[in-house]
Amino acid sequence: MRWGRLCLDELTNRREEINALNVFPVADSDTGTNLLATMRAAVSCAEVAVLSAHGGAFPGGSPSGDGAPAALVAAAMARGATSGARGNSGIILSQVLRGISEATRGAPLSAQTLRLALDRAAVLVREALSVPVEGTILTVLECAAGEAATCADSELAEVALAAADGAAKALGETPSQLTVLRAAGVVDAGARGLVVLLDCLVEVVIGERPARPVYLPSANAYDPVPVAVAAAPPRYEVMYRLTDSDPHRIAALRHRLTELGDSVVVVGDGERSWSAHVHCVDAGAAVEAGLAAGTLSGVRVEAFAADAAAESDPNRPGPRDGDGHCVVGETAASGRPATRGPDAAGQAGMTSLDDSAADRGIVAVAAGDGSIALFEAAGAIVIPGEPFVTSAALLAAIRRMPHREVLVLPNGALAAQELVAVGVAARERHRDVLLLPSGSMVQGLAALAVHDRGRIAVDDAFAMSEAAAATRWGSLRAATERALTMVGTCEPGDGLGLVGHDVIVIDRDVRAAGQTLLNRMLGLGGELVTLLVGAAAPEELAEELAAHIAEGFPGVEVIVYSGGQHADLIQIGVE
Repeated sequence: MRWGRLCLDELTNRREEINALNVFPVADSDTGTNLLATMRAAVSCAEVAVLSAHGGAFPGGSPSGDGAPAALVAAAMARGATSGARGNSGIILSQVLRGISEATRGAPLSAQTLRLALDRAAVLVREALSVPVEGTILTVLECAAGEAATCADSELAEVALAAADGAAKALGETPSQLTVLRAAGVVDAGARGLVVLLDCLVEVVIGERPARPVYLPSANAYDPVPVAVAAAPPRYEVMYRLTDSDPHRIAALRHRLTELGDSVVVVGDGERSWSAHVHCVDAGAAVEAGLAAGTLSGVRVEAFAADAAAESDPNRPGPRDGDGHCVVGETAASGRPATRGPDAAGQAGMTSLDDSAADRGIVAVAAGDGSIALFEAAGAIVIPGEPFVTSAALLAAIRRMPHREVLVLPNGALAAQELVAVGVAARERHRDVLLLPSGSMVQGLAALAVHDRGRIAVDDAFAMSEAAAATRWGSLRAATERALTMVGTCEPGDGLGLVGHDVIVIDRDVRAAGQTLLNRMLGLGGELVTLLVGAAAPEELAEELAAHIAEGFPGVEVIVYSGGQHADLIQIGVE
């Protein structure tokens, strides 16, 4: 667990450096962001597994999770990374974690199990790639595995250091192996992330992290001779998770995705769950291939931005703060959280839409009068989400839109399969419909905060999808009946804290459950917390939670909205 948290800290520190190196396979400047998001998913899953295995408490009372069996933590991290992988680099990271998981099933992490883990990870990654390319994370991983294998020392510390140093040396050689890296004057971004992970492992076992340079684009980069090319059709990154499948159908899926596009990676977590990734023109065909291979979940379709580097530029005009982060709101001058009603949505970074800017509209699902007003104030056409929403209702709303381009914020109201069907049906009516990956209303609000009608639709959808995906979300609820959860049995009236759809906290006191939930969510970092208050929330609950954040996490900004939803007492977004 400590290694995972160290990786999160260092990937956060190195995210912009890694993003700036990202030119292969697509120069979309998001490799650092994807690695960080994937590791967050891995660590979160491991925390839940440790809590579940120890009756809702960390072993020894340590919030670090130290003392938990390596096999338990590694297996959970592999599951979490496979489920929450983002981008090509995230899926490859999941296989590194799977290699560690498989190596530690029968023994603790040692010099020998680390050798086995790295070797197994290298094999898994090479098998997963449709077209392995040298000079990438694959090459550096194989070099790290080779150095670990040839290290004669029997101490874990020495083998870990040999692997990390071998990876760093191989990283420096990647520009000589891949033309696109040499042309840009950079090392491979994914491989840089791998060196971060190995260096953090060295820090865990030795107590000191190896010193590495900051890898910046080289002055020796050259500009290739421009060649006139025809305008290419828009391309998409398609990712999803599969269950209820088997190795034969997974092999057929990998072959089909290779026919449809490139950068194909199909990997498993070793527990009959797989993740697939492809860059292609026909996103619908890629999803249909997945439907033929098993049961889909977590479907994400993102358009490649025409100038992704500009999108990530902190100096680019738009709703970003001084650190380049998306701005949703700010605290009051007193330092207390600003409680805003629906009429203040524009002040929170969500500007009303100007229909003259582009032939584009937004459809959003929202629950509760306050939430509906928030989305409407930002210019979205809202479908009430309570008691439920049908795919037919969403399709009808899209078809009623007078715009040629429609962005859809489902906010967790429909399953992935239903959303895919709605998108296909809507496009048959000659609309460009882009389904954004918002799994909750707080993610939808984060997406709207960066909406810019001045961009072309695919760029706008890309930025909004990134903002939604970067927002961790949870909810505080009151149990209505006795039920078995991942962390034990709850009784009617208990406070339940959920991260995503998983219960991670049970407490007889709803307020205490909310505070514990916030501690867990902010333990992974965060700069801005959004609290969307439900209709049944106890009086002053939101204010108490906001005060808890101010006391325990100085510098974290808090915004409180009156949502009025009935399912959650409080819905929480952390950015």
